[in-house]
Amino acid sequence: MSRIDEIISALQAVSADPGKAVEKHREATGKGAVGIMPVYSPEEMVHAAGYLPVGMWGGRKTISRARAHLPPFTCSIMQSVMELELEGAYDMLDGVVFSVPCDTLKCMSQKWKGKAPSVVFTQPQNRKIAAAVPFLAEEYTLLKKRLEAMLGVTISGAALENSINVYNENRRIMREFCDLACAYPQVINPVKRHAVIKARFFMEKSRHSALVRELIAEINKQPAKPWNGRKVVLTGIMAEPDSLLEILEQNGFAVAADDLAQESRQFRTDVPDGPDPLTRLARQWQDFDGCSLAVDPLKPRGRMLVDTARKYGADAVIICMMKFCDPEEWDYPIYLPQLEKAGIRNIIIEIDQEAASFEQVKTRIQTLGEILG
Repeated sequence: MSRIDEIISALQAVSADPGKAVEKHREATGKGAVGIMPVYSPEEMVHAAGYLPVGMWGGRKTISRARAHLPPFTCSIMQSVMELELEGAYDMLDGVVFSVPCDTLKCMSQKWKGKAPSVVFTQPQNRKIAAAVPFLAEEYTLLKKRLEAMLGVTISGAALENSINVYNENRRIMREFCDLACAYPQVINPVKRHAVIKARFFMEKSRHSALVRELIAEINKQPAKPWNGRKVVLTGIMAEPDSLLEILEQNGFAVAADDLAQESRQFRTDVPDGPDPLTRLARQWQDFDGCSLAVDPLKPRGRMLVDTARKYGADAVIICMMKFCDPEEWDYPIYLPQLEKAGIRNIIIEIDQEAASFEQVKTRIQTLGEILG
């Protein structure tokens, strides 16, 4: 096995077993983990407290008990998160942080039934006005106090500054990795690319950065070869499970880039410089663009998708529509005409973590391949 395969296998193992990652962190540091509900939370605070931030994105589950607590039209991420918490999967956590950028997350924050205590904060949706930054900085001040009380720690300014630096470095490395994956599709297929990105939700970020940095160095030793397949940009909340990504590979598609809330949206915007760490974190939310959960009346997502497709030489955009996600569905009629006007081919597929079969997705991907030739 090559070193590239060893690193990717290690990252795949982490993303496949978050519980084991939490236990390893507890053994190494004496501190546990705090769950981070989707989508955008200041993980740096949890990191600065010495705890492991753990992404809570649900999983492939058959839903049974969750529907007693959530309506059936709730998105499949929240359905599976509720199912997992009712099964006790999150009982190992020392706390859970909720951001509430959509109605379903507001509902979930009120219906949390896990043993771990929860804290909730609100990001301003009118993000671009001057008042948004001090408002969110004050929300983060309250969140910091609640985390300190919940975990029995003090989060110093120096620790928070260090964590911001650790996270910004991870963001930079992940952007470099994604660019490299586009250049080496024979080495990094869609499943491997996703595993490298997903593992960062369950690893201390400096450890993740070190592994991905080594992976980048090993890939750069390989000669770049011509790619005879097609390249696509993925956009949406997530593109899971792996069996869906395997359909892309089976039909000769590589992921040139993504615009997914679970993937590149997490690390495409750095925390800016400044004297106060909480204000810096608040400014990042104001600087961030292109997600249906981060409201912007100018709606730049379509332009950003066009620019991304052209930058990375993508043959098409695949819209990964999360089932029952209202914000994503509302965005679709706005950016679709922009893709069409720019002459960028696109298809839409439905993402449902409860799905047992992907035959419809397979047919649509096969058809896209035939259209592209």
